Amino acid sequence: MDDLIWIFISALLVNNFVLAYFLGLCPFLGVSGKLETSFRLGLATTFVLIITAICSWFLNTYVLTHAPYLRLISFIVVIASTVQFIEMAIKKLSPALFQSLGIFLPLITTNCAILGLAIFATNRGYGFWEGLIFALGAGAGFTLAMVLMAGMREETGINEVPALVRGTAFNLIIAGILSMAFMGFAGLFSST
Repeated sequence: MDDLIWIFISALLVNNFVLAYFLGLCPFLGVSGKLETSFRLGLATTFVLIITAICSWFLNTYVLTHAPYLRLISFIVVIASTVQFIEMAIKKLSPALFQSLGIFLPLITTNCAILGLAIFATNRGYGFWEGLIFALGAGAGFTLAMVLMAGMREETGINEVPALVRGTAFNLIIAGILSMAFMGFAGLFSST
């Protein structure tokens, strides 16, 4: 049980996919303009991460035991089909969210954090429960990074920012500071 807690905390804080590994930067910088949109995209990405962890464990354990060279293409197919399912569900259940996410919802397919999760989990030899907790921690960490960035961007939208750094430059400065803050967690736990 302790190992599962360490895996979760490690994926959430120490080895945060966005702020420590720099995976998933496209939606991090592109969709983090509003808190509500960022939170919902974080939840959608977390769901895709969980499904990817389950499918990659199944593929790695039962299907690809004698064909490891098919691992990468199998993971890509699972991720693409899962994202298509999510896109159809969001379009049906919440058209407003579908419109606000725009192009970034299909881009979850190419989000390297999703593929990174599948590769990291299989390379680390995680079993079913470890992979599932790793996906939950990575999804929670992705959502946390998105919400923190959106909160900072909304706050700076209210305040007066010098014209020299307004826009993309200021967003990159915020992302760098958030990344340095999360790098401070590196000494707390051993990497799992």
